[in-house]
Amino acid sequence: MALDGGGGGWGGLIGALAYGVLAVAALRLVLSYKSAAHALRRAWRWADERTQAYQYYEVPRLAADGAENPLFRKAAAYVASLPSLEDADAACVLSSAAKSNDFALQLGQGHAARDAFLGARLAWTNAGDGRGLVLRVRRHDRTRVLRPYLQHVESVADEMEARRRELRLYANAGGGGGATRWASAPFTHPATLDTVAMDPELKARVRADLESFLKGRAYYHRLGRVWRRSYLLYGAPGTGKSTFAAAMARFLGYDVYDIDLSRGGCDDLRALLLDTAPRSLILVEDLDRYLRGGDGETAAARTARVLSFMDGLFSCCGEERVMVFTMSGGKDGVDPAVLRPGRLDVHIHFTMCDFEAFKALASNYLGLKDHKLYPQVEEGFHAGARLSPAELGEIMLANRGSPSRALRTVISALQHVAPPQPAQQPPPAPSAAAARPPRLTSRWSGQLDYASAASSAASEPSAASQSSPRAGGGFAKDAPIREFKKLYGLIKYRSRKDAGVVPVDDSAASPNGRRSDTSSDKDRTGD
Repeated sequence: MALDGGGGGWGGLIGALAYGVLAVAALRLVLSYKSAAHALRRAWRWADERTQAYQYYEVPRLAADGAENPLFRKAAAYVASLPSLEDADAACVLSSAAKSNDFALQLGQGHAARDAFLGARLAWTNAGDGRGLVLRVRRHDRTRVLRPYLQHVESVADEMEARRRELRLYANAGGGGGATRWASAPFTHPATLDTVAMDPELKARVRADLESFLKGRAYYHRLGRVWRRSYLLYGAPGTGKSTFAAAMARFLGYDVYDIDLSRGGCDDLRALLLDTAPRSLILVEDLDRYLRGGDGETAAARTARVLSFMDGLFSCCGEERVMVFTMSGGKDGVDPAVLRPGRLDVHIHFTMCDFEAFKALASNYLGLKDHKLYPQVEEGFHAGARLSPAELGEIMLANRGSPSRALRTVISALQHVAPPQPAQQPPPAPSAAAARPPRLTSRWSGQLDYASAASSAASEPSAASQSSPRAGGGFAKDAPIREFKKLYGLIKYRSRKDAGVVPVDDSAASPNGRRSDTSSDKDRTGD
């Protein structure tokens, strides 16, 4: 009986130990389910790879003549950006000598990084000993995806290289003949589209337009058009036009060529254009001032030179360019030929700040979302006073240590700014300049319209003043209401014409586009 009891005790102990080991294993499995899932995926991948037929393509580091293989450099950069490289069994960690805290992964020797393209599974392997990379493709996919995939690798690598490289700012040096036309320096302007104080909807549309341009090479070529886009930034001084141009260049990853038209050597703008490189933003500031003439040149001569610079045959020498022109005044005094589509595609109006733009600047400069002095600031803006973004930015920068002092300074500045007084004189007769209606001020700095709308407003001022409360259109928020009013007016006109009564032109009877009392009485009488 003693022996039986001892055997039962040992058996219970062994059973408890077994249960403990199983519990620890189960707990370990639950806690490391990701590792278990990874092991299962690797097992499945191993079994799948043994049942497939593959084609292998070696990408050597050096070509047959001993020169570096450009495809290897681009493929190595592309493989280093693959998310699957983090899941590789081995990878090398490298740092940048030019930039601190910039680390990159490189595929380890004899290990693979997987990729997918057009539904096909591919893998890159480091051949080792610095020989190069090996691309593995399933045999039945090689004809379908090999060439498009290599083109994809090159395009992605080119884009990555363009964004990593140091941007440069070029300024025309004023030399002629064999002298250097451009002097350059690193472009270090910190402005980005995210930090610019602008209507979020307008900013999103500009961003989408730039992204569409970046991806539009094949589209432009299919249309037979030069891969180029032009923008007009116009508004009062200090409204952020130059800063926005810098933010555009930063977003595109383009070098900036700043052409100073007042500097000597600008007689031949086409020669300056020929010395610019693709993937660049060409900036021409104060265009309206240059077009007025001066220094012995007539306005017509300068206009002809600018038109040839904008869309002449010389402007087609080189692609992937963005041209940005700025003006410190309105568009009324500018030749409509300069503003037409193809020369200036997108027009962006930079306005003075109101309360909404002030709050955006206060958030950027002072980190404020709300403040007890905001009602007084809002009251000053509602009274009609306006300040430029540059003025507000300087006030906040000088008083960044005390937000309350900064807001009190803004309130004092608004009190010393005289609000614009409405004109009391009767409206003049319609003309090419006077018939253009004033642009509505948006709640934020910036308005965007298409050049085609601006061109039609210049060529048909009366029609523009009757059909729209603002020159242009494009991204205007009141466009649906305006179209509905035009449709309603057309239906009403036809119904009265069928009844034998021709209605009075409403917009001509009233400067603000509303029907006058007299015309309303006549309509009721006619009805």
